[in-house]
Amino acid sequence: MSQQLSQYLPILEKMKKYPSSLFYKGNLTLLDRPKVSIVGTRKPSGYTRQVTHMLAKALVKRGVCIVSGAAMGVDAIAHTGAGEDNTIAVVANGVDIRYPAINKNMIEAIEKQGLVLSQFEEGFRATGWSFVVRNELVVALGEMLIITEAQLDSGSMRSAEYALAMGKKIYVLPHRLGESSGTNALLRDCQATPIYDIETFASQFGQAADESVEKDDFFYFCQGAPTFDEALAQFGDRVYEAELGGVVTIQNGIVRLA
Repeated sequence: MSQQLSQYLPILEKMKKYPSSLFYKGNLTLLDRPKVSIVGTRKPSGYTRQVTHMLAKALVKRGVCIVSGAAMGVDAIAHTGAGEDNTIAVVANGVDIRYPAINKNMIEAIEKQGLVLSQFEEGFRATGWSFVVRNELVVALGEMLIITEAQLDSGSMRSAEYALAMGKKIYVLPHRLGESSGTNALLRDCQATPIYDIETFASQFGQAADESVEKDDFFYFCQGAPTFDEALAQFGDRVYEAELGGVVTIQNGIVRLA
């Protein structure tokens, strides 16, 4: 059973109109994490599939939550690369409907471990215009937009328009001539920045966490480089324990993951 979101989300203020209602299933704490939106074609090349998956994994290692639209292709790869517990799926139908059917199991897993969001009441089935509405919400939730592959006349290019209107930075993968005409056009028009190295790109969100470090609220809090006083007020002695254990460093009054 879905619930209606009562929490106000300032990040959505840049939408043309703040959503009149949001329905959800899953873990709302993901909304408090740094978020990156990843979208693209439903029929990605092998290169795009591989790099999209690697990008999602590299970002999640730095505490980032991946936002996408639960569609076939790039969307599904971004969700699975992130892992169900590190992703937000925005759908174009009621959250009681798992669409598309080919992604049914993935969406069900995200409901249980991640977060599924929709602007539509239960029973509503996706239509052409609801995908457009979905795309705007996907873009609004992320701090930036990554389009890993897209043709000129695609829904992903509509997402690019939303990102430009919201003042969000757009990143794309470099493609060969004749491929991914949409992202190549964004590069040509200086509206997007290419990602040439995954680790370099992901490092803007901090250092990749050691797999032995428990990824709890303390980990995600420290990804934001809080002041020592902020960390102490929030987590008390956990800060000292983490420093002694080599999990964080404290320099010039700032707490960072080691």
